[in-house]
Amino acid sequence: MSEKKITDVDLFIPCFIDQVYPETGFNMIKILEKAGLTVHYNPNQTCCGQMAFNSGFWDEAEKLGIKFLNDFRSHRPVVGPSASCIGYVRNSYQKLFHNTSYHIEYTRLKNNIFEITDFLVNVIGITDFGSVFKHKITYHDSCAALREYGLKDESRTLLRKVKGLELIEMKETDVCCGFGGTFSVKFEAISSAMAEQKVQNALETGAEYIVSTDSSCLMHQYGYIKKHKLPIKVAHIVDVLASGIE
Repeated sequence: MSEKKITDVDLFIPCFIDQVYPETGFNMIKILEKAGLTVHYNPNQTCCGQMAFNSGFWDEAEKLGIKFLNDFRSHRPVVGPSASCIGYVRNSYQKLFHNTSYHIEYTRLKNNIFEITDFLVNVIGITDFGSVFKHKITYHDSCAALREYGLKDESRTLLRKVKGLELIEMKETDVCCGFGGTFSVKFEAISSAMAEQKVQNALETGAEYIVSTDSSCLMHQYGYIKKHKLPIKVAHIVDVLASGIE
């Protein structure tokens, strides 16, 4: 990124947000506009192709990847609420487009696409939005955020600025919750046991909410919580940051 002041961004809305948690997408716009940015949205955008890639359908993943590159051809930063999807674009498109005519386009996008907490903290340097969330929360480091994308302190930096919020760390915060995309389908018993362990660790903190950067992890944990009628909720960090913003 150059030193030129960023005034405009492109919005990337992953499948999970579009189909299951659309309010998170609207809340991301609220946060970015609160930061003084003009938000652009291309309605033609679709899946980044991660599911196809991880399932071994590389030809289909390549087609989706080419479309993704074409959908985000501007030189504006691309910002999205998913470390999983954006980590995939940054790292796995290298395998899809190595030694092809799309490699230059991939390299350009790799250096210009950001998960939202990384963008807020490390790119534009804004961490306080006047957010208010009067609840006890515990934080789940998703595998994709921690290992694929490389996030660790960004979310916590933002959460500590939220008025009324109390952050209580759970034990084994960096252990997988068991979702893992198709892993939860192929290995249901193991996946469910991992969700149980994650939710129990969260319950031990006395927190009211489990917060994370990835809606897929939260959806998986919420499934276990709902089935067993447990006294804890889940919330995407974007929704927490948008709370109380005028």
